[in-house]
Amino acid sequence: MTPPDPFTIPEYGRAALVTIDVQNDTLDAGTFEVPGTTTILPRIHQLCRTFRAAGRPIFHVIRIYTPDAHDADRCRMRSLLAGKRILLKGSLGRRPADALLPTQDIRIDDDLLMSGSIQPIGPAEALIFKPRWGAFYRTPLEAVLKEKAVSTLVFCGCNYPNCPRTSIYQASERDFRITAVVDAISGMAQSDIEGLERIGVNCATSETICRRLENERVDSMPNKGGAKP
Repeated sequence: MTPPDPFTIPEYGRAALVTIDVQNDTLDAGTFEVPGTTTILPRIHQLCRTFRAAGRPIFHVIRIYTPDAHDADRCRMRSLLAGKRILLKGSLGRRPADALLPTQDIRIDDDLLMSGSIQPIGPAEALIFKPRWGAFYRTPLEAVLKEKAVSTLVFCGCNYPNCPRTSIYQASERDFRITAVVDAISGMAQSDIEGLERIGVNCATSETICRRLENERVDSMPNKGGAKP
């Protein structure tokens, strides 16, 4: 058995969770439905709960479009200008799925997000808008990760061939340690997992990651095992 690579092994005590494009329109029966995304919601929900309990950062990276296709990727312009309602600014469809959010009364500030700023929605949780496929392109994500001394990114979300894959490769180019949650990314095939492993990405299930994060939390507690000061 090959021993773990010390240069790529995840450091869950310094990890952040990144969810990609898990929005109402990408769920079953949504205007931009991506098969399998609704199915993985329970696992993403558990990841979010575990990261919150551990006090680790969570970033929900989302897309928002306008009907005039301003600053949209070219492959979406035709549909938007024809009147298709895809993740539109101000719509219910562009909201992150309820399972991801810490509370259901969060008001999304589209203008703030589309200006390139982060919208905090919890003590260590925030929304980030991305104008294209990758979570790092023209976004503040890299800067805030460095500010929080994050070394490891845990990715889950919608439609691996497009935005999760691009975001993972962008993270690799920035020398982050990376985990792909294989049962919490829609559109992922075994060949995709094998390809990621070849570039040093740790591929694991949501159960494994939650257990590892919980163990990190216990190990960091003072007086573990009931020892008295």
